[in-house]
Amino acid sequence: METVATTDIRIERHAKQLSRQLKLLRDRLFPPAAQKTLRTFSSGEAAQLIGVSDGYLRQLSLDGKGPTPQLSSNGRRSYTLRQINELRHHMASIKPKDALFYLPRRQPGEKLQTIAVTNFKGGSAKTTTSLYLAQYLALNGYRVLAIDLDPQASLSSMLGVQPEFDLEDGDTLYGAIRYDAKRRPLSHIIRKTYFDGLDLVPGNLELMEFEHETPGSLADRQRTGGELFFKRVGTTIGEVEQDYDIVVIDCPPQLGYLTLGAVCAATSLLITIHPQMVDVASMSQFLLMTSDLLSVVRKAGGDLQHDFIKYVVTRHEPFDAPQSQIVALLRNLFSDDVLTATILKSTSIADAGLTKQSLYEIERGQVRKSTYDRALESVNAANGEVLAGIHRAWGRR
Repeated sequence: METVATTDIRIERHAKQLSRQLKLLRDRLFPPAAQKTLRTFSSGEAAQLIGVSDGYLRQLSLDGKGPTPQLSSNGRRSYTLRQINELRHHMASIKPKDALFYLPRRQPGEKLQTIAVTNFKGGSAKTTTSLYLAQYLALNGYRVLAIDLDPQASLSSMLGVQPEFDLEDGDTLYGAIRYDAKRRPLSHIIRKTYFDGLDLVPGNLELMEFEHETPGSLADRQRTGGELFFKRVGTTIGEVEQDYDIVVIDCPPQLGYLTLGAVCAATSLLITIHPQMVDVASMSQFLLMTSDLLSVVRKAGGDLQHDFIKYVVTRHEPFDAPQSQIVALLRNLFSDDVLTATILKSTSIADAGLTKQSLYEIERGQVRKSTYDRALESVNAANGEVLAGIHRAWGRR
């Protein structure tokens, strides 16, 4: 008679079976030597990103100035994102008075902007919002660090890192904020991505170790070196502050020690909202709990001064009457704290995500033009508002 396995053994067996199948699938779709790459951009797209005319780029190419574009069989020019950034540097060097326009990086006296994207309700599009914001900022010439604090590590996966196979012990932010002697410098954990200007601190399940170990550290302050848990994320980011303009943190869908650490490290908060009544009710509880916990953190010495707190309406269906009522309610309650632009629910975004890509990465012809343009317009509008908030925090016009 076969012995019935206990629940823990059954779940372990299922996990190993699934892991093996995922590895086989990954090896078939993405061979071991394969690396995720970013498409090239047409000369028109490159010109728009840089802020010059297409004709000007053509003349630069003819004069042999700047990077050499790729030429198709019909003579069309295209540029990699790295080449676009080289062109930004070139324009800034020949037009120093307009250097900040072409190369809008953080200037002396402008503090590092750290944006935490949070909500403990799953399905509120935190990862999608974090991904699109980080890529948007990198496309516009900023030096961006994305930190994946979600143990599910969807952001890492979208940025080309397979958390189950590509990471060793200590390769996540946990490695830089842990309480023992194995703590590593953050600079040793950061990875370059295929998206020029966008670096990544990946995540995986080991992040849960911080949640498990922090209660013990609170009971034994001597083991933490005198630094409370909510300061560790900010202290660690400070190690690489000179290398970046903006940090985007994708928080886990729970109000734990990692999320509190991210909120304390952040200069600004983005709270994602899916405009459904059950989600809004959940967010109400999230805000109440957050307020209570942060008041305790503030009294313990946490820095809770944020340049802005914005609510981002995600997966929005503007022709859905109940959703429109909820969005109107949020605007009535929170006024300018709600972004004017909403991120639309779109098959284009969903279809791009199936291949672990964003709308910024796919070729325009891969999806229907009308839905692509509409979705991208909503994403760019929301990200543009966030960037405007960053500029205001820097004191820029």
